[in-house]
Amino acid sequence: MGRLVIFISIFLCLSGMNCGRNVEGESITTGAERMDQYLPLLEGRSVAVVANHTSLVKDKHLVDTLISHHIDIAKIFSPEHGFRGDKDAGEIIESSKDEKTGVPVISLYGSRRKPRVSELDDVDIVIFDIQDVGVRFYTYISTMHYVMEACAESDTEFLLLDRPNPNGFYVCGPVLDTQYRSFVGMHPVPLVHGMTLAELARMINGEGWLEDGRKCDLEWVPCTNYTHDSLYQLPVRPSPNLPNMQSVYLYPSLGLFEGTIVNVGRGTDFPFQVFGHPDLSGDITYTPESKKNASIEPRHEDLECQGIDLRDYPVDSLIAEPGIRLQWLYDAYDKLGKTEDFFLPFFINLSGNEDLKKEIIQGTRIPEVKEKWKNDLSYFLEKREEYLLYEDFDH
Repeated sequence: MGRLVIFISIFLCLSGMNCGRNVEGESITTGAERMDQYLPLLEGRSVAVVANHTSLVKDKHLVDTLISHHIDIAKIFSPEHGFRGDKDAGEIIESSKDEKTGVPVISLYGSRRKPRVSELDDVDIVIFDIQDVGVRFYTYISTMHYVMEACAESDTEFLLLDRPNPNGFYVCGPVLDTQYRSFVGMHPVPLVHGMTLAELARMINGEGWLEDGRKCDLEWVPCTNYTHDSLYQLPVRPSPNLPNMQSVYLYPSLGLFEGTIVNVGRGTDFPFQVFGHPDLSGDITYTPESKKNASIEPRHEDLECQGIDLRDYPVDSLIAEPGIRLQWLYDAYDKLGKTEDFFLPFFINLSGNEDLKKEIIQGTRIPEVKEKWKNDLSYFLEKREEYLLYEDFDH
């Protein structure tokens, strides 16, 4: 069956983010929900959990669920946006205690990004359960990498509870040149990699990408009824600025604007569903403002922006013809004067190499740009097959 078979149900779910079925309509079960698969591994052991607000077992948080089953939670490690998912993008997060459970919460998005080996001395096993969105510069991947690295250094077991990738039905974009490795891109994978976190963890381990080529003691609990043709609707927003499925589907394309002078709706009620600038023309006018739990670039705050409204961009197009929409980036660059000032230094970290910026400046035709991606993508797709846990989409 094709992806469009369930387009109507997808459309109805866009604002609610509450559907979890595969193409055949079978309910998808996340790794966290398969408690019979991992509770026996935790009983009588000291457990650390890497989690945020997406770490749900049905409608209850994983940490609360484990405590109700008398599992000893020694500590919680929290990623960008914090344990409860209410912090701004890029906001420094201090370590604390969880108000509900009293469990210590150690921030991995503050002065450091990696657990200290000493913080794992009293831990037998680390559980990782966070919802990803399948884009290389979404930082939960980097947090996973550093936790795996700490586990490898301390000989601590690492257990990943897998979740579907909502953008897992395609692979697209430039592959990262590792000389531009950063927290928004650590691995030589495409911008859209088409893998779940468990599959990526297997690749990180298998390819020797941890420091000094170490491997961690990796186990995982896979989802059931998920394939890479599934169109998984997230039950909760994965981060403050991805409020619905429209933003999740647009994120691979609009995320590149974060490395330019263009605003992507931060400071509005529709982030990653518009893009604009005070000197850009278009079909929408909006004024970004500081909002609780949703960061905004100071250069845009309280300035009227004009731009393009993508809130009604057809979902069937995003699904039937998946890919990075470079035309929006080209158009904005052209309309804002075709100067190098359009790009921030951060753009190269997001795109993964120097080529895309050069090609936009040179006016290289988009089909030629994408043609240059093909060899790297072919190599990646071949390597990717070794680590897949689920039936793949039709290339």
